[in-house]
Amino acid sequence: MGNQILREPTESMLMQLAKGGDFAAFQQLATQLQPRVYGLTFRILQHAQDAEDATQQTFLALIEHMADFREDSSVATWVLKIATNNALKILRKKRTVKMVSMTDLTPEDSYSDVPHPEFIAPWSQTADEIVRQAEVHAELEQALLELDDKYRLVFVLRDVEGLSVRETAQALDLTESTVKVRLLRARLALRERLTQKFGDPTQVMRPDHNHS
Repeated sequence: MGNQILREPTESMLMQLAKGGDFAAFQQLATQLQPRVYGLTFRILQHAQDAEDATQQTFLALIEHMADFREDSSVATWVLKIATNNALKILRKKRTVKMVSMTDLTPEDSYSDVPHPEFIAPWSQTADEIVRQAEVHAELEQALLELDDKYRLVFVLRDVEGLSVRETAQALDLTESTVKVRLLRARLALRERLTQKFGDPTQVMRPDHNHS
C-alpha cells in the first residue's frame, strides 16, 4: 500500500483520468507540465508576461480539446505542440513584418549549402565544464535570441526540451529530414558563437585549411 501511495501517476494515466472527468487529475497534469510549457514559450517569446499568457492559453486549449488527444504521441509532445502554436500566434501579432511559416521550406532546408563554420577551435575546457558555468547559459540564451525563429524552435524542442527528432517534427508539422537540417544549422551557429567565446585561440583552424 505504501508503494502505491509513493508511485507517481504517469502523464498518460493522468490524461486518461482527466478525459474521464477527473478535474483533480487535470490539475496534477497541468502542474507537472507547466514548467516545461512556460520554459518553451518563454524561449520562443523572450517575454515573461507573453509566456504566461501563452501558458494559460495552452492549458485552456487542453481543457477544450482533451477529447481530441490520440495515443500516437506522448502527452507532453501534444501539449508542447499546442504551446508552440499559441506562442507563435502571439509572436506573429507582435511582429510588424510577417513571419515566414515554420512549415514553409526554403533552400536553406537542405544539406547542399550548409555553411562552413568560420571559427573552429578546440574548447579550452571540456563541454561539461563549460556548460556548468553561469556565463555560458547567458551566452547561449543570447545566441538563441539571435537565431532565426525556425532554427531556434527546432533547437529548443530537440536539445532543450529533449524531444526526439520525430516528436519535434510532429510538434512543428515538419518532416523529420527538415528538422534534422534545421537542427544542424542551429547547432553549427550556436557552437560557433560559443567557440568564439570559449575556444582555444592558439589552436584555431581556418575554413580555408584543407585536412585530409
